[in-house]
Amino acid sequence: MSSGPMRTPVSQIIHSKDVQDAEEEPKKKSREDWRKAKELEEARKAGTAPAAVDEEGRDINPHIPQYISNAPWYYGSLGPTLKHQRPQHEDEQGQLDNRAPKGLDTSKVVTKFRKGACENCGAMTHKKKDCLERPRKVQAKYAESIVVHDEHIVRDASINYDEKRDRWSSYDPSNHREIIEEYEKVEEAKRQLKAEKLKNDPDAEISDEEGNEDKYVDEVDMPGTKVDSKQRITVRNLRIREDTAKYLRNLDPNSAYYDPKTRSMRDNPNPAMPAEECEFAGENFVRFSGDTTAQATAQLFAWEAHGKGVDVHLLAEPTKLELLQKEYEQKKEQFKSSTKTNIVETYGGEEHLQAPPKSLLLAQTEEYIEYSRSGKVIKGIEKPKARSIYEEDVYINNHTTIWGSFWNAGRWGYKCCKSFIKNSYCVGMQEPEGYSEQQQQHATSSSVSTALPTVEAVQPETADVNTEKTSEVDSAPSSEESSEEDEPVKESKKSKKKSKKREKKKKAKEQRKEKKKHKAAKEKVATQPRSKDRSDEIDDRKRPYNSMYDVKAPTEDEIEEWKKKRTRTEDPMLQFL
Repeated sequence: MSSGPMRTPVSQIIHSKDVQDAEEEPKKKSREDWRKAKELEEARKAGTAPAAVDEEGRDINPHIPQYISNAPWYYGSLGPTLKHQRPQHEDEQGQLDNRAPKGLDTSKVVTKFRKGACENCGAMTHKKKDCLERPRKVQAKYAESIVVHDEHIVRDASINYDEKRDRWSSYDPSNHREIIEEYEKVEEAKRQLKAEKLKNDPDAEISDEEGNEDKYVDEVDMPGTKVDSKQRITVRNLRIREDTAKYLRNLDPNSAYYDPKTRSMRDNPNPAMPAEECEFAGENFVRFSGDTTAQATAQLFAWEAHGKGVDVHLLAEPTKLELLQKEYEQKKEQFKSSTKTNIVETYGGEEHLQAPPKSLLLAQTEEYIEYSRSGKVIKGIEKPKARSIYEEDVYINNHTTIWGSFWNAGRWGYKCCKSFIKNSYCVGMQEPEGYSEQQQQHATSSSVSTALPTVEAVQPETADVNTEKTSEVDSAPSSEESSEEDEPVKESKKSKKKSKKREKKKKAKEQRKEKKKHKAAKEKVATQPRSKDRSDEIDDRKRPYNSMYDVKAPTEDEIEEWKKKRTRTEDPMLQFL
């Protein structure tokens, strides 16, 4: 604070000088003026220039931020001041009587379109491209009548930039009183309803919405802590200072881990001692022992019920919660039993529910079984093998064996009647005519012998080529002899090559003739009727369908027996057989 005489502030002198120079139109600051003001501000902060003085002659700290030192526009201050930051009397407060008007001008109503107005809404204060209203289907230019108001446009030069853009410029403080009165009426109506309800029924419960807002502690913001029932966390995890800290239970650094951030120690710090004897056995032991699990399930039930609109809380109404939980469990069991009985009545299978428990089915027995090294049972009775879910030992059409029990010449059949037709009727034949074990062995050996001629046919050619190569090597003269007998040797080589080519051509012709004969024989065999003695004369890939089966008409006895034993799908008593 300066103790000298009262001085006129520099800003006021500059402002009065500018007013005298141009009273009609305020002068805008040039770039040079802004630079000088910036330099003066830096000098004041550095202490080389004197500080600014307010209208009362007191210095203004140059380090005060601009948003604090700048006074609002409605104070009409002519220089630097901090008067707006001090407590003021009602008669000295800035008034908003001469505020810039905002919004729509409702003094007059327009019903016809005016020339030069907005074609969309009909206002004179803007054009169509600047219109902020919704584009109308019938524009104001073509409408018969329009009801639109013009906006207030401030053209007064005395109104500054801040006054024009102040969001509270045209606000009437008396409007806020209407909102307060509306809320007071609603609260008074609630109080009257509550008093009437208590008067009629004194035992009636009051819900949270009717005024009991402090009922749930976890829904109230408490000082210093924040409890979120959905995330189940608290910001502070405080302990009583008289208690021993968890990390002091065991000073061994390799003992149970202590988390300093959450102040938690899950494991037992003294694992050598039993948990019942320890004063602190870890948070996991406390969390999953005693009635903790029951408390956790009750809390979960309370959260789910409260989320679905049931007015219940674990801490506020524990008895009500317990009764609701018991009722819920009873109804749940009833619903389960009813659904179970409905399913059994609809689909059956009640006999499977009367089976003995698994503890008896999978229990140990005293049966002793001894096996040899080869896996045979020496003592005792071997446990029977588990059967499949499908029916076993069920034979159809008078068969005594299943399909696939017999195989011959690449085909499957029934072993009881040697039939290769699936689902055929068994006539009791032990084996077909002409069939014997020797023919079965002959069938296996013939399949090997058919491949031999093809190999032998290829081998002579390769043998000839090898002999040619060896003969050529043997017949090739040495380097010394070739110089003496060059010409006669060349002539002998040419004659030998010609003779070999002739032999090859003859062999090829003979092989072609043999192949043609073999094909003709196969075609004849294929066209002739199949006999039992020629089971392997035709290739399996070219054998006609059912060529190994003798087709003959069944006798009258066989037909009668088949009619007796055939399955009749239209028989209503079939399922009871």
